[in-house]
Amino acid sequence: MAFYASVSFGKDSLAMLLLLLEKKMPLDEVIFYNSGMEFQAIYDIRDQMKPVLEQRGVRFTEVRPDAPFLYNMLERPVDSKKNGFHLGYGWCGGPCRWGTKIKTRSLDKLALDAEVHYVGIAVDETKRLEKLEAPKFSPLAEAGMTEADCLAFCYDRGFFWEENGVRLYDILDRVSCWCCKNKNRKELKNIYQFLPQYWERLKELQSHIPMPMKPYSRKGVPYGNVFDLEWVFEREIQEELCGAAPKKERRRREQSR
Repeated sequence: MAFYASVSFGKDSLAMLLLLLEKKMPLDEVIFYNSGMEFQAIYDIRDQMKPVLEQRGVRFTEVRPDAPFLYNMLERPVDSKKNGFHLGYGWCGGPCRWGTKIKTRSLDKLALDAEVHYVGIAVDETKRLEKLEAPKFSPLAEAGMTEADCLAFCYDRGFFWEENGVRLYDILDRVSCWCCKNKNRKELKNIYQFLPQYWERLKELQSHIPMPMKPYSRKGVPYGNVFDLEWVFEREIQEELCGAAPKKERRRREQSR
């Protein structure tokens, strides 16, 4: 029998891998899909775990897409019924999750001979669990571990996903690709504030993609591309700072009485 584990080195899949190793469950190979667009913290944890896997006699296989992510995003010729001919699929996320489809196909193809294919789905991800079919199996669900349990489990074992002195899971709901269109407004604002190196890369991508990354309206005015969001976020941050200053001053005066 062949036992494979798909591991992205986010909180759930890392918790699953650590659980498999601690329980000494059968495991022949770990497969990591490298889109090339992961946060550096993901690559750091991958590099921490590779020697551990080698010591345990577990093969590590890294898969990359057939074509670079940025080629698919910005340059691939696309002729669609809805948008006609254009270059690149654009942002990945929402109804157009082209990157996810490529990732899933690549992982499933590599694990074709698996008797068991471990996947990191927590017990409270009910919709994903309902779609799970053999040979795919969730050790996390079997152990009754929620997403919160998975994060605590990883923290307890010294894995924190830190960049710029910030734990990514403190400011992001999911540490998926840094350019994922599914990131919500709160996450994007936190990237702008705390991870400026990724924000600059998002602006570079937006300069090549006509479609706004996160369309929304504010007081009836449409916003959505990364440059619009930066303007809004900066205004909000300044308003927050101005609002905080009088409160601090009042607190200082009260304490000095």
